[in-house]
Amino acid sequence: MAMYRKLGKSSAQRKALLRNQVTALICYGKITTTEARAKEVKKIAEGLIAMAVKERDNYETVKVTAKVARKDKDGKRVKQIVDKETGKVLSETHRDKDGKIVRLENGVTVTVYDEVEKEIKKDLPSRLHARHQMVKVLNPVVEVPTENKGRKRGTKKVDLVAKLFDEYGPKYANRNGGYTRIIKIGPRKGDAAMEVVLELV
Repeated sequence: MAMYRKLGKSSAQRKALLRNQVTALICYGKITTTEARAKEVKKIAEGLIAMAVKERDNYETVKVTAKVARKDKDGKRVKQIVDKETGKVLSETHRDKDGKIVRLENGVTVTVYDEVEKEIKKDLPSRLHARHQMVKVLNPVVEVPTENKGRKRGTKKVDLVAKLFDEYGPKYANRNGGYTRIIKIGPRKGDAAMEVVLELV
């Protein structure tokens, strides 16, 4: 007997299907699919969650200095004009009172940066390996706000690996496996394949 179901697809199509469904399950918490597919997705998803539970606290906190762009009251980056050769500030702003861009001879517009100290989580080797294993399986997800549908502005990438470590890791810390459940919802119209809801417990 084979170790996995072939699902009537070539290996490339099967991998793509399973990756998409695992990503959707981790992102939204539940998916509707056929029973055979759900059983395959369940195996992969439970493995990822088990990794997240095991490695959830396996990091060290490190202080780093980072450069962050200074912003004005409207949330736009502050820019100034500096001399090309010397780097001396020629003008504190690159726009005049009317909002037109100022042009100065031998001047270059640059963004003003401030140095801030941040605390970041630095993964230890085993957690980093787990992160790489998760990234291999999960597809990138972009969240689009409902009012800006079809526009790039306002979209943001969802970090599913961070969600696994920070949300699902602590949630299932006291649970030994069995992170998902399959609920049958009846045969599908058309081909009568058994449809199920696969959801996180």
